[in-house]
Amino acid sequence: MTAATHSTLFPQVPDSADAVLDGLDPEQREVATALHGPVCVLAGAGTGKTRAITHRIAYGVRAGILHPSSVLAVTFTNRAAGEMRGRLRQLGAAGVQARTFHSAALRQLQYFWPKAIGGSMPRLVDRKVQLVADAAAACRIRLDRGELRDVTAEIEWSKVTQTVPADYAPAAAKAGRETPRDPAEIAQLYAAYEDVKRERAVIDFEDVLLLTVAVLQDRHDIAEQVRAQYQHFVVDEYQDVSPLQQRLLDLWLGDRDNLCVVGDASQTIYSFTGATPDHLLDFRTRHPGATVVKLVRDYRSTPQVVHLANGLLAQAKGRAADHRLELVSQRAPGPEPVYSEYTDEPAEAEGAARRIRELIDSGVPAAEIAILFRTNAQSETYEQALADAGVPYQLRGAERFFDRPEVRKAGVALRGAARFGGNDSLLDDAVDLPSQVRAVLSGEGWTTRPPAGSGAVRERWESLAALVNLAQDFAAAQPGATLSDLVAELDERANAQHAPTVQGVTLASLHSAKGLEWDVVFLVGVAEGMMPITYAKTDEQIEEERRLLYVGVTRARERLHVSWALSRSPGGRPSRRPSRFLDGLRPGSTATAGRTAAGGAGGVERGTPGTRGSTPRRVQRTPARCRVCGRTLTDAGEMKLMRCDDCPSDMNEGLYERLREWRADQARRSGQPAFCVFTDRTLMAIAETAPDDEHELARIPGVGMRKLNRYGTDVLAICAGQFAGGGTDQD
Repeated sequence: MTAATHSTLFPQVPDSADAVLDGLDPEQREVATALHGPVCVLAGAGTGKTRAITHRIAYGVRAGILHPSSVLAVTFTNRAAGEMRGRLRQLGAAGVQARTFHSAALRQLQYFWPKAIGGSMPRLVDRKVQLVADAAAACRIRLDRGELRDVTAEIEWSKVTQTVPADYAPAAAKAGRETPRDPAEIAQLYAAYEDVKRERAVIDFEDVLLLTVAVLQDRHDIAEQVRAQYQHFVVDEYQDVSPLQQRLLDLWLGDRDNLCVVGDASQTIYSFTGATPDHLLDFRTRHPGATVVKLVRDYRSTPQVVHLANGLLAQAKGRAADHRLELVSQRAPGPEPVYSEYTDEPAEAEGAARRIRELIDSGVPAAEIAILFRTNAQSETYEQALADAGVPYQLRGAERFFDRPEVRKAGVALRGAARFGGNDSLLDDAVDLPSQVRAVLSGEGWTTRPPAGSGAVRERWESLAALVNLAQDFAAAQPGATLSDLVAELDERANAQHAPTVQGVTLASLHSAKGLEWDVVFLVGVAEGMMPITYAKTDEQIEEERRLLYVGVTRARERLHVSWALSRSPGGRPSRRPSRFLDGLRPGSTATAGRTAAGGAGGVERGTPGTRGSTPRRVQRTPARCRVCGRTLTDAGEMKLMRCDDCPSDMNEGLYERLREWRADQARRSGQPAFCVFTDRTLMAIAETAPDDEHELARIPGVGMRKLNRYGTDVLAICAGQFAGGGTDQD
């Protein structure tokens, strides 16, 4: 190992307390040296908050002001706590406790249980769902899998907001929650759930916090013992603290004020779990003498990305908006955000996949690219588009579409209906493929109207709705297709999307992207009804949706692509409009409600790559027209062929068969599905065009630079009748 490699893997520990401060900007240095009294750090996205607070702790330890074992740093994920511990070790501050709220509370509860309660501590259950199911059975209430998850979420919300079963209904109404069942019924289930836990001598994760609070409240001797151990507290992501966590923190502190909190009200996106920014926003009221430091120097994103992020918040309303931070990028200028408008969702997905393929071919690592969407149900279209483009991907925070339980179960139902055909009573009144699919999936929980709320029941419905929509698109593309044809199509899609990947493009919902960053981010589906989501009704819910988009924008380091589709499916009515959050920011739009926001430059595209300059201009796409009859094409499959499906084909059948044989051989060699080499429509387009050179071949939709470089020589040789077999195995 070279000295350079060693120093990269094992950074040198600073040789003094003052050396710990080296490299900090003025505001970060102010945080690091503010070691006494309450401190509130308002830290915008990408401003180095973790660096500031870890250097603060390390500086205090190295200067002899703080003893490592007397410091407790708490955050919200094990990953964040682990990162904090690693940084502290590198700075010479090993021995500091960096934990999640639950981990710190559990450690204390286990230690003090024999003294405070006596006997063995109850077993901690990892998952509540089975206990909720047993409680429902005791109440003789039937809950399906999605309802179980939603009721479980309501119980968790009740506990972190310190709401008892008897108070659930009025508390839920006051909080404006859309409850998955009748509130009185949920209160009954909540009470029964608590009874089941007592009978079985088990506790859940919320109980860990509740019981620790109870012990510290009731046993002053134990509370004093904890306070003697921990004398200095640091809380990260303070905007996400729940009332229960704040109560625990207050008990840890007692009457002391050695507390440092770090947060950003503009990144509050988990209020549905009980998180509230009120504790952050009220910090200076509760601690009048607090030191307040604002971190606004953004080291993550380019000025162009930061400009858009600031513009989003400039239009925000409400209490969090009144405390927004105006970020200042510290990076060199980069490309302007690119805004793309597409005719439909498949075209939007294909456009993103095409761009990503080009980026990867130009040298951008796939792992430095992300596609972010509002709901997990949106992933299927992008999984398919990336698979078709030969782009590896990984899904974060959710199962792949075809691995989701409701999708697998729906697939079994569709397969059974296809096998039994006319003998299936579900299909008696179904006259076409889409209605057959709707009939089958109605037995799996699909309804014509979505369920209320945003929980598991809604997520399951959206997955089933995605299958219904897929069936409609498939029937439109292939009139006369049967249920068996659709099942075969679903199987083929599933096989393509399940190809093993190691390093790939990240597909993630906006919620699961919090805390992460990439060089290139594609924000997709940024249209009314999805951003903000349809079920966001109140002003507070709308503003949280805006903050969610802000979080998505600030995940991008260098390049940002924002897109939306005018209709859901090819040929659909173009009734959608871009998200209201982009008003006044994207070229050609004006700010809503008479407010003027900082405008953003960048091209608005119509499904094709646009310009990246400081002068906004609208790039119009030339409509794709049938080369036989001249009709404008909107279907993605027809656009690949450059003709209507029902227009006569001049395809060379012999050439098409030779191309199919060659494709099968290539698929066997590479171990991937045949249509990942080229789809049937692309082969048909090649056989109809019979290109003479690479330029003609490259113009055929479905033949990108990667496939041209990999397969172009073979394909042109086949078209010229000179191919002698064999092929290439290189990537």
